[in-house]
Amino acid sequence: QVQLVESGGGSVQAGGSLTLSCAAFGYRVRRTCMTWFRQPPGKEREGVASMYLGDNIIYSDSVKGRFTVSQSTSANSLYLQMESLKPEDTAQYYCATATVCDRSSLLSPRQYNHWGQGTQVIVSS
Repeated sequence: QVQLVESGGGSVQAGGSLTLSCAAFGYRVRRTCMTWFRQPPGKEREGVASMYLGDNIIYSDSVKGRFTVSQSTSANSLYLQMESLKPEDTAQYYCATATVCDRSSLLSPRQYNHWGQGTQVIVSS
């Protein structure tokens, strides 16, 4: 059974940094696709950073240049390093993986069938 556990969220001021972690159990990272999503209060869930087969990476335009996604096979974890944080980055952040990945829509939540419980990020101005 696949289990994903996020950690590392918190409250920071604008311009600050945070690194989120997603530990995977019952699943080997690099095997398919793993993606970070976020859901701001009252808004839809959006994909922000995806890693396909461990080395193909895409970012949403809203985080490109500020966020960096990476994996550790030894820790079997996915990470999201977030820098230059803005108040609009405030959201619940989730990691997710899919049994079968569609490379054409890695940032769409529809194909993902395994989700973590999320970790909260609050950025104050």
